[in-house]
Amino acid sequence: MEVKKSSQPIGIFDSGVGGLTVADAVSRRLVHEEIIYFGDTVHLPYGEKSADAIRYYCLQIVKFLLKEDCKIVVIACNSASAAAYRPLLDFFEHTLFVNVVDPLVEEVARRGFQSVGVIATKATIQSGVYEQKLKELQPGLRVASLTTPLLAPMIEEGFFNGVVSRTVIENYLSNPMFEGIDALLLACTHYPLIKKNIQDFFEGRVQIFDSTDVVAQQVYTRLASRNLLNDRRRQPHRFYVSDYTPSFEGAARLFYPGEIQIEEKRIWREGM
Repeated sequence: MEVKKSSQPIGIFDSGVGGLTVADAVSRRLVHEEIIYFGDTVHLPYGEKSADAIRYYCLQIVKFLLKEDCKIVVIACNSASAAAYRPLLDFFEHTLFVNVVDPLVEEVARRGFQSVGVIATKATIQSGVYEQKLKELQPGLRVASLTTPLLAPMIEEGFFNGVVSRTVIENYLSNPMFEGIDALLLACTHYPLIKKNIQDFFEGRVQIFDSTDVVAQQVYTRLASRNLLNDRRRQPHRFYVSDYTPSFEGAARLFYPGEIQIEEKRIWREGM
């Protein structure tokens, strides 16, 4: 087994730009760490793909990140976390992984709510991963889950914090299943960008949770427990996509407020 070093980078991947909200949180929490981000834009969105397809994509991406010498891999996509986390643990048995589901579930379950809602992509909701894990930690909890397929593309097109986003959000959140919930889980890494809209809709009656900061804290904890935190001056972050378009770079700047330069890395054509 290869011995890892604190100077090695943190790998983060998603199907596209949504995982950049996690990358931003990680970069703020672990200021000395180098990040390598990979967005699989060839295959986005994962939320509409089969579980088998998602697992295959994730397997190849992790191989790429490990080839880049990453000391830990963050699955910054709810659909990928739901479909591929356990198979990745089995396949890469000596690799450190953090997904975006477990830290959020643990944070919400410890609050002792009676009823919570979950909004996410089709793949995440159909997997049932949030309801299953929440009820494992809190058996009596009522969980209302709703597929919200229009939200991610709406956000990527820049339609958030405005009339369009408010209309779509109100349509989804007015669903009767959400009556009486104590908390709402934003189970997609795009959704932190519309968190303010969602808070405004509920007018403070419902607590809103997303995975960004709790995932960053778990990355910190996992690395600290293994003496793998980098305390030296970090290298510049690297951002890769499997298919580059100018529109993607424009969208990426909505999700990641720091300096970002995107490079195309066609891992599917390189036989990885």
